[in-house]
Order: sequence, then C-alpha cells, then structure tokens
Amino acid sequence: MKLLKTSVISLLWITLSLGTASVLAVVGAALYFAPGLPDVRQLQDFELHTPLRIFSRDGKLIGEFGEERRMAIDFDEVPEDLVQALLAAEDANYFDHPGVDPRGLARAAYELVSSGGTIQTGGSTITMQVARNYLLTLDRTFTRKIREILLALQMEQVLSKEEIFELYINKIFLGNRAYGVAAAAETYYQKPLSELTLAQKAMIAGLPKAPSSFNPLANPERSLIRRNWILYRMRDLGYIDQAAYDEAVQAPITAQRFTAQVEVDAPYVAEMARQFAIERYGDEAYTGGYRIHTTLDSELQPFARDALTRGLIDYDTRHGWRGVEESGIPSSLVEAQERAERRGLEEELGESPEVMETARQAAESSQSRVEGIDGDVSNWQRVLERTPGFGPLQPAIVVESEGREMTVLDRRGELVTLEWDGLSWAREYRSAFARGPEPSSAAQIASRGDLVRILERDDGSFRLSQRPDAEGSIVVLDPDTGAILALQGGFSFNASKFNRATQAQRQSGSIFKPFVFLAALQDGDMNAATVVNDAPVVMQDGSNDLWRPVNAGGNFLGPTRLRVALAQSRNLVTVRVLQSLGIENAIEFLEGFGFAESRLPRGLSLALGSASLTPLEMTNAYAVLANGGFQVSPWFVERVTRGDDDNVIDEALPRVACRECDNGATEVEIDGRVYPLAERVADPTSVYILRDMLRDVIDNGTGRAALELGRQDIVGKTGTTNEQRDAWFAGYNDDLVTTVWIGKDNNETTGEYGGRAALPVWIDFMGNALNGRPEAMPEAPANIVRLRVDADTGRRLHDDQSGGISELFHGDHLPDYQPRSVGREIEDSSGSQGTGSYEAIF
Repeated sequence: MKLLKTSVISLLWITLSLGTASVLAVVGAALYFAPGLPDVRQLQDFELHTPLRIFSRDGKLIGEFGEERRMAIDFDEVPEDLVQALLAAEDANYFDHPGVDPRGLARAAYELVSSGGTIQTGGSTITMQVARNYLLTLDRTFTRKIREILLALQMEQVLSKEEIFELYINKIFLGNRAYGVAAAAETYYQKPLSELTLAQKAMIAGLPKAPSSFNPLANPERSLIRRNWILYRMRDLGYIDQAAYDEAVQAPITAQRFTAQVEVDAPYVAEMARQFAIERYGDEAYTGGYRIHTTLDSELQPFARDALTRGLIDYDTRHGWRGVEESGIPSSLVEAQERAERRGLEEELGESPEVMETARQAAESSQSRVEGIDGDVSNWQRVLERTPGFGPLQPAIVVESEGREMTVLDRRGELVTLEWDGLSWAREYRSAFARGPEPSSAAQIASRGDLVRILERDDGSFRLSQRPDAEGSIVVLDPDTGAILALQGGFSFNASKFNRATQAQRQSGSIFKPFVFLAALQDGDMNAATVVNDAPVVMQDGSNDLWRPVNAGGNFLGPTRLRVALAQSRNLVTVRVLQSLGIENAIEFLEGFGFAESRLPRGLSLALGSASLTPLEMTNAYAVLANGGFQVSPWFVERVTRGDDDNVIDEALPRVACRECDNGATEVEIDGRVYPLAERVADPTSVYILRDMLRDVIDNGTGRAALELGRQDIVGKTGTTNEQRDAWFAGYNDDLVTTVWIGKDNNETTGEYGGRAALPVWIDFMGNALNGRPEAMPEAPANIVRLRVDADTGRRLHDDQSGGISELFHGDHLPDYQPRSVGREIEDSSGSQGTGSYEAIF
C-alpha cells in the first residue's frame, strides 16, 4: 500500500513537472518568436485576388494565370453538410478548441522525434492551416510549426470561428488551379455549391489533404476511398444518418474537367507574358488585376500553330511507329481500384474495413457501358478524361484489333474504327534513317487496353498517330517593328512547356550564310557576280586538328559566282568569303543584326552557322534584311493595363524602321503614335541585292518547293546543320518574316534536310497568311544598276559583246570589264598572237 501511494505521488509530481515545463516552453517560444510573427489583424482586410490575363493585340484572351481560380463566398453561403464534411476530414473539434488541438500536436511531436526533425501529417487544425496558408511558408520544419501554433492562438483572439473558417474555405487549394470550395465546385462539377450532392461535397472535402493524390480526375480509385472515409466519419460524428450515408457511399464519381476556354490558342506566348509580368511586378502579377496586351495577331497565330503541328506529324509519319503510350489498362474502375497504390491511405483504410468495402461498391456503381463494347469501361473513360490531348492528337484506348481494322474508344465515349489506310504507315521505327516492314495486321500495332493517339482527317475519318519524336518552332515578326505576330514554341504546350522559339539555342546552319554574303556586298570588294572557288580547303580550326569543310553533297563546282553559291548553299565558297572579310570585321558587322558578340565563334566555322542561336534571334536578324537594314528588336508586350477601367500603366515604345524617312530623321509617326527611328546597320542597296540573290534560292536553289505559292515577293534560305540535327527555313516578304526550326530536344539527327523538314511548314504558314494579300516587294534603290556579265568570270560585258547574264550591282561598286576576245586571223594580222584579247592589238 505504501509502495502504491509513493508511485501515485511520483506520477503526480512528474505530471505536474511536465505540465509546468510545457507551459514554460510555450511561454518561452512565444517570447522568442513573437517579434517576428506577422500581424494576424491583416487577415481582417484580406482581399481576394484578380488573376493575370493575357490578350492578343485585338483583345482576344490567350491566357489566364493566377495560382488562383477563385470564387469568394461568405460562411453563411456554405451548405451545412459541406462544413461538416470539412470538419470530419480536417478538424472535428474545430468549434471547441482554442486554435490548436493537443492530441494532433502530440501526434505531430511523435513524428518529429521519430523522423529526425520533419513533420509528416502536421497535426494542424483548420486555424493553423489558415495561419500557414495566409501568413507563413509551407516548409515542414519545427520552427514553422511553432510559429503556426502561436499565430493560430492569436487568430482565435482576433477573429471569430466563422471568420476563420471563411478564410479557410476561400483560400484552400483543391487541385486543378481551384482555390476555395466554390471554385472547386465549378471546376469539378460546373455547379454552385448549393446544387452539389452529399457525395460530391465529401469528395471536395477530401482534397485539402492531398489535392493531386486524392483528385477525382487524376486518381478516381484513390479519391473514392478518401471520400467514403469522410462519409464514414460524418456518420460516426452524427452529422448524417445511416440512410444518407448508404446513399452517398454508393454514389459514382461524377467529377469532370471543366476549364475556361481561351479565344486564341497561344500558350507559349501566354507563358512569355506571364514571365514578363512576374519580372516586372513580382508575385503581385498573379493577384493585382494586371492585363497584358500583346502584339500577337489572332488570325496569324492559328496558321502558325497548325502549320507547325501538321509539319511535325508529317515528319513523324515518315519515320515510323514507336509503340503505344501505355498498355494493359484495366477497363473497369473496380479492377483499377484493386491495383491502386495504397500508400498514403493508411489513415483511411485503418479506420474500418467498411471504408474499403463501400469504396469498392461505389466503384461498382460507377460502371459505364458503351454500345459495342462488352463489359464495364468506367476506368477507360476516366483514363481518357485525364489524359491530355497533344495538339490535334487525342487519346484513345484500343478495344479490338482484328484483321486490318482497329476499333478504339475515344474521350467522347464513342467507338472509332481505324481503317487500314490509317494504320499501314505504322512501320516500326528503327532509326531516323530506317524503318521496319509494313505491318500485316492491326494486332501487330496495338492490342486491347493499349493507350494510343488518333488524328481526325479532313474528311472526318480517323487515323492512328503518335506524339512526334521531333520538335519545332515557328516565329513570325513584323519586319518594320520587330513585333511578334505569331509564335509556337513546340508541338504541344501540354506535352512540353519548353519554348524552343526563345530558349533553344541551336546551330543555325546555312540560314546564317546570307549575313556573311551581305557583309561581303557591303564591304564593296565583292558583288553578286564575284567568282570564288568552290574547291576543297584545309585550314586550322583553332585546335590541334585541321578543319576540312565539305559541301552537303560532297561535290565541288569550281569557280562559282556568289549568287549561285548562295542559291545552292555552297559551304566552301562561304568559308572563303568570310576568310577574305576577316573574322573580327565580320563579327562587328553581324552585331548590328542582334547577334551577341559572345555567342559568335571566332573561327571560319561561323560562315556555316556554327553559332548557337534561338529561332527568335534568327527571325529578328532576317527582319533586318526584310526592312531594308534597320536594327529592330523583337518584342511582344504592347501595353499593360490594370483594373476594370483598363488604366494603362506601361506601354511599349520600340524603335521602328522607316524606309521612306529622310536621312537624319530620328522619329516617325505610325497610327497616331510617335516612335523612335531604328538605327540603320546595313546599306539598303546591298540589302536589296542580297534579297534578289535570295530569290534565286526559291527559283533555282534549295527552296524551289516554295514556288507552289505562286508569289514573286517571297525570298528565303534553307539550313541544315551537321549530321542533320537541325532543319531550318527562314524567309520573308515586306510584310512578314517567318522562321521555322525542326529538330530533336536531345540533339539527335532528324535524318532530314531543311528543305524536307522545315520548308513545308513555312510554305503552309505563308500560303495561309498571305492569301488575299497583294505582293509586297521593296522598290529598287536609286543607285542600283543592272548590267550584263560573263557567266563564268562575273566580269561586266561591253555593249558589243554578246551573251552573258543579267546581274544587279551597287552603282559605286561595279565589276571590271571582260576583255574583248578576237579571232585567230585578227591576232595573226595584228601581231598579238595567243592573247585572245582585243585590247592587246592597241
């Protein structure tokens, strides 16, 4: 008895000591952390945020950003059973505790000790979650947890329980950019909160713990378990009766993906504008009601996007089938749930075996049938719904492959039959240069339960497709202002956010050559008829190795005029031209086209496009050629407004080209606004001659396919880099300058030249963009001279000399005359035997 009394006294003493120590610890923590805590009273004045919106130049929506898709509501507007569902899921004692729950904190403390310093479940009350979401960072550390507790205690002194709960339901992240329960109701069910069923409310209440893992769109089988656990808790807490419980746990998943539709599909430009806004306005850009009005042309952008998409699909089709995206997908949600990952559901599954059983029953009640398919296809439909589309390529699941037909289920819930003419292309991909034999049956391509892509053709039929192995970009500029009119940075923004138009630094290949030739024309020592030897050359490349450049075809033409060399993209001629100019002189000239000096290699390989440049940089350089030699720069933000009244807070004032302005002019008026005049960096006569030379690329050279457009005002240049890693075409008329790049992100070979991979995309776009527009060509400068020259020597012919070809020259840089030739009889009689020269007689 004495021993028992002693033990009780010892236990009471230990308890009192621990309690006193805990109180002292809390007081000490409060004194230590209090000076650095934010003021909770600012929550009383909290304003909901207005997202960042991006528009085309004619006011069409191209993007909306904000971490938040919000719909603010008052506490009184929240259905009672949704409040109860959230309490059951997150904090059943919310209306009774002072901001912290000792039992939850004890659990968090245990995890803190056992995990070595990190907190997993957190033990957070709703009040603590509000403190974290509004006032603190999200790192899982002991220090943050202490601050969270202290703030929660303060909040309960300043705000009512209803006010805190209102902040919670308007701030909490619920997946798919939905912040707050009202936004989640619209996002997942496209309904107001008042119209949701109990099962739908429980589904939303299950999201705060893990918005991705328990998302009904991304993980329907897991979300059912979480939902039914919440319903189980609601019944046990007395919030709902058995009848309501039985009905709700059996309810199928009804969530769908509802998103705001943009008016112009330009996600890469929208992302560029988002980055601009963040750099300029910080995180407030997402919340302050900013509107970015871009230079994007809403008519040209779809042409650019579709041309690149078609070109990449055509490229991919030429190179073969790489297989299905996913195989063996179970058709029913019941089967998918049996295979589902159980990690992260320990709390829900540990409560009672009833939770798993009701979740299975709900999966069974989610059965879905499609006419023509045996059995339940509920999981197939969920998989298709959550699988993103890539451009025009939509996901589908193979139902049957029999003979030379394949039947697939598409995301509309319809059966689609793929005939053999839409399947036979699917020869096995082996390399960029090789494919396997044509398949003999549909079963060789894909089987039941495989996820594939399908493409709708112009006649309404479908064909098998796949996400292209190659990527690309297309950039369209206004040559006079540098404004970006259209831009697509890849096949699909859903597939890859990497913007190849602005971020991919790739070797430019032969589309760089015109700038070397222009430098030679401007220098005055060469002209379009200058003859340079297209012959092998060996030289030092700056290392211990010798450099032996070759032409693409491996052949040599011998003495070749510059015009011919550019049209046929002769590498060796271009190298010799740069060698004659001198590297430093050439680089100084090239800087005027927007090329950064640090990115231009100081070696003769520069002539062949060894500099790694972005498609946007190359397009801008071609804009300088298109506008007659003015140094414009690319830009895309026209103005920034804020608020409902569209108050302009920032406006672009780019330097622009003006071909008609007098020498010495510094500004020009366009549409009522005065712009500074861009600096002239190239002689207009030389630029005009180069443009004429580039026309030969279309008429007689590597760009002949563009003749199908039937226009005389277009010029351009193909480009292909070593081992066919990059395929380019850059070209323009007076109104538009457009560059197309095709390549692989891993820098592997494409197996195709620029004229094969990139040029068709350019033709597709320009054909649509210029349709109905008059031809736009520059007038010849006053000092342009057209003369006849000898085709072999490039020398000027006298009026009495027959033959020759017509060529353009700068009036101040005319070639020497071709010596007159005389017959043998005149030579003999004049005593000038063997000279063949008229001048030698005199």
